[in-house]
Amino acid sequence: MFALWSWTGHTTGPHPAGPGDRETVALAVPVADGALAVAEVDAVLVDAQTLAGSRPEQPGESVLSWQRIVRSVLADPAGEPLDTDADALPIAAHAVPDASGTAIVAAHHAVRVLRDTEAVTADLRATLKAQLRPYQARGVGWLRETVAAHGGAVLADEMGLGKTVQTIGFLLDRAAAGPQLVVCPTSLVGNWAHEIGRFAPGLRAVVWRGGTVAADAGTIVVTGYPTLRLHGQVLAQQDWATTVFDEAQALKNPRTQIAKAARGIDAAATVALTGTPVENHLEELWALLHLVAPRLFGHRTQFRRRFVRPIHEGSAAAAARLRDTIEPVVLARTKRQVAAALPAKIHSDLLCDLTAEQERLYDQLLDKAVDDGFGAGIERHGRVLAALTALKQVCNHPGLITGDLDELTGRSGKLDLCTDIIATNLETDSPTLIFTQYRQTGELLVRHLADRFGVTAPFFHGGLSQAERAEIVTRFQAEDGPPVLVLSLRAAGTGLTLTRAADVVHFDRWWNPAVEAQASDRVHRIGQTRTVTVTTLTSTTTVEEHIAGMHDRKAALRDLGDAAGIATLAALDDDQLIEILRRKREN
Repeated sequence: MFALWSWTGHTTGPHPAGPGDRETVALAVPVADGALAVAEVDAVLVDAQTLAGSRPEQPGESVLSWQRIVRSVLADPAGEPLDTDADALPIAAHAVPDASGTAIVAAHHAVRVLRDTEAVTADLRATLKAQLRPYQARGVGWLRETVAAHGGAVLADEMGLGKTVQTIGFLLDRAAAGPQLVVCPTSLVGNWAHEIGRFAPGLRAVVWRGGTVAADAGTIVVTGYPTLRLHGQVLAQQDWATTVFDEAQALKNPRTQIAKAARGIDAAATVALTGTPVENHLEELWALLHLVAPRLFGHRTQFRRRFVRPIHEGSAAAAARLRDTIEPVVLARTKRQVAAALPAKIHSDLLCDLTAEQERLYDQLLDKAVDDGFGAGIERHGRVLAALTALKQVCNHPGLITGDLDELTGRSGKLDLCTDIIATNLETDSPTLIFTQYRQTGELLVRHLADRFGVTAPFFHGGLSQAERAEIVTRFQAEDGPPVLVLSLRAAGTGLTLTRAADVVHFDRWWNPAVEAQASDRVHRIGQTRTVTVTTLTSTTTVEEHIAGMHDRKAALRDLGDAAGIATLAALDDDQLIEILRRKREN
């Protein structure tokens, strides 16, 4: 991104007029005696394409120089950078301070980053089936550079910025070097395999749950953290070109068996992905740094002495020193920083794996429905609805069917993944809406949030009076309102303004995508100043995948009620109906 700012001759002026997002950024600006000091500057953020085509009023030499360079790079991304390109840049054109505020980005480095980013975009165009945004292309390039220099990296972009697609772009670049490994929460194993197939069809994704590892160049083995804990010795016997640890905060305690197994993996490159590199205390950060770059961060005692203790005692100098020290191996960008490159709304569709308990119960319920028969006429409609509701409740949590709700964690892939999302949003102070179709599921979510996080989340549903609903909305919209609000999809789908949140989670799926869109628009409406992230959770191998597929094919019944979706199913013969409802085990 480029920050356009103005100079009055004595001080910084107001942000320039024109396209781009207005933002306050830290830049090095002149002070007395020709020295530079870091100051917060009003600026307009634009991407390379916008800068190349813009015609700002009274442009300074910085803008004119960058425009010449950007136009040249866009015309020939693979071209060699010329020293004269960087030499032509005045200091104001690359006055971005480092983490400690003691140096600025070198002109030659700034030009090289631009060229590398455009080269990455051109390089991946044929193999990566995704249109990378500029900051994502920079993320792929940064991973390449950092791994080459240090053997590992921590990509800590905020949730919703596309860490997965950036990582897949990086894995594509290393495919010929040998087999690669992705370790993630069990609930995300299916999602990773799906995304690799979607974005990089030239690679082969293999889900591994134990046994022998048969992998070669071009193969990405995807496994869960519990499998790593149980079968880490098998994985350690393989030479991996790359190992990726997703939701790497799972490794924050270096003494755990999982963390030890992770460190035992022999990989030429190690990448940790996390939206929350520090959940509770700084030593968690050291665990990730030690995992990816043990040569740089080998001594925990030294890290504690240099950073943890003085920062705990309030030392701003130690905090700046820490930022400067980790900058070479940690990239952590927020939506605010890359806002000009983002759409107004980001959609993130996550596939959640079923637990073994969910799989058994899902199959048992479907077998019983088949044995009982679906009947005909009106009776058939009712039986199909009952079967579908029961199966979808299993996808949400098996306890909703069995009545066993004493322990909620670890029994639903969807609930565990939602928990991870909420944990991240609580860490980043991002108020969140969770939508569900079912009253029981909403009550379960409220209880789980209280047990897991100590959060009292209101539940907005159809059983409340108008006054009670209004009170919940007013309380949530307040600056000190609750961090999470659970809502019934039907009761809260229209008419509300909940713009304090910019994160929406759809906990379960329904036939009509317009209903989900209307619910999401509770936050994506006038008054919203941030990019909205909408995450849908779909249980893989189940009927929910069929529903999601209908959405993707734009074949869902957008203008009809949900009853039409049930009627469509009821109109199928038994074999067709069972095929849709049955788990797709081959997935």
